[in-house]
Amino acid sequence: MPLKLGVWKLGGEPTPVSFSPIDSEDRLEEALYQDISILDSGLMVVGRQVGTAHGTRVDLLAMNSEGDLAVIELKRDRTPREVVAQVLDYASWVENLSYDQITEIHQDQNPDLHFEEAFADAFDAPVPEALNESHDLIVVAAELDPSTERIIDYLSSSHGVPINAVFFRHFRDNDEEYLARSWLTDPKNVEVSAESQPRRGKKEPWNEQDFYVSFGVGEHRTWEDARRYGFVSGGQGRWYSQTLEQLFPGARVFVHIPGEGYVGVGTVEEEAVPVKEFTVSVDGKTRTVLEAPLKAPSMGENAGDPEKSEYLVRVDWTETRSREDAIWEKGMFANQNTACKLRNRFTLDRLTSHFGLGE
Repeated sequence: MPLKLGVWKLGGEPTPVSFSPIDSEDRLEEALYQDISILDSGLMVVGRQVGTAHGTRVDLLAMNSEGDLAVIELKRDRTPREVVAQVLDYASWVENLSYDQITEIHQDQNPDLHFEEAFADAFDAPVPEALNESHDLIVVAAELDPSTERIIDYLSSSHGVPINAVFFRHFRDNDEEYLARSWLTDPKNVEVSAESQPRRGKKEPWNEQDFYVSFGVGEHRTWEDARRYGFVSGGQGRWYSQTLEQLFPGARVFVHIPGEGYVGVGTVEEEAVPVKEFTVSVDGKTRTVLEAPLKAPSMGENAGDPEKSEYLVRVDWTETRSREDAIWEKGMFANQNTACKLRNRFTLDRLTSHFGLGE
């Protein structure tokens, strides 16, 4: 049971401020739509009055920084048990939403703002590669009867259903109005219960060709060397080099320097090899890259250790640009892995345009 909330006005003798039902739940929905932080500062709105495949409408569909969805449903004139049943029905629809369906819902209501840009605005981070790995169900009401509270608590604590209720009290003091919020269950406790359930992510489809490569510049590798000799690389630990094994001849790579942007696109010509085996042409002669003039002072460090060696992948560059001219737009994809499949349609569309690749 939530704590009972009271408000008193100070100044002379303390005077209680009376609670009254908000005159229209549409006003509350509008307030949440305009500023979802009233409910939870860690959410962004994806859509309002979102039509489902069953002919019903979700009051508000939101998302957190991990790409998980939240169904927010106001009680309105339904009985508490009816609204709980409704939100569970919505959950059966939400859990199957694909990456593309989620972005389409947002785009339909925000035609001038890409989903990826909105996500970056809200969380100052790119969209995760997988969306909708989990979801939350939130019932918004002024109050619930004890049996409905018990049902919600049972579903959450005993079965890991990520459901909770939030209560908004409306207070009026002369011409001033206030909203106060309290939760049926601490949201952190609901999150812990839900973590026991499997997470199933929804990713954008992959075109079986394009990869993202994170090229961390430093003493072991420089972008100047990579442009000159035609390669991407990673190493100084298997975590950094093993993902390069995904790259196959004929694959297309888009190269990103962390904190700067995208600087090149090209076609993979050979699979990853240890740095001591990678050859280049210098003055018409074939040499190992470690025998060639290099800007990176320590590319050969750990060359004899298969676990720590730098690994290189030969690339035929389609276009490269200097670090100063790197391409970056709010909402573009970035990832800590050295190489991964590039699925993000927004990023691919923008890079196709910037690099003049055509379709």
